[in-house]
Amino acid sequence: MNLFWILWGIDALIALIALYFFFIGLVDGSVSSFNIGIWGLLLIGLAVIVFGSLWLKSVNQLGLAKGLLSILAIPGILYALFILMILIGNPRWN
Repeated sequence: MNLFWILWGIDALIALIALYFFFIGLVDGSVSSFNIGIWGLLLIGLAVIVFGSLWLKSVNQLGLAKGLLSILAIPGILYALFILMILIGNPRWN
């Protein structure tokens, strides 16, 4: 049960970051009619993962809910570890 909420928290954080960039893009004009469809699909996909997992948990399908959350949480965790490694390791990029 705790693993579900950990994965859900990670996915919710990723969804909030995507929403932040979407609204910043609306303000500065980088989200336009040209790419609003891509943004729409991205935000719908994030909503399906976050709220679909809650629905699956409510109908006692905890395994499927964790699997759905893992689709987004595992790459998010790996990316966060990569950024942490870069910050700590201070690599030379040349």
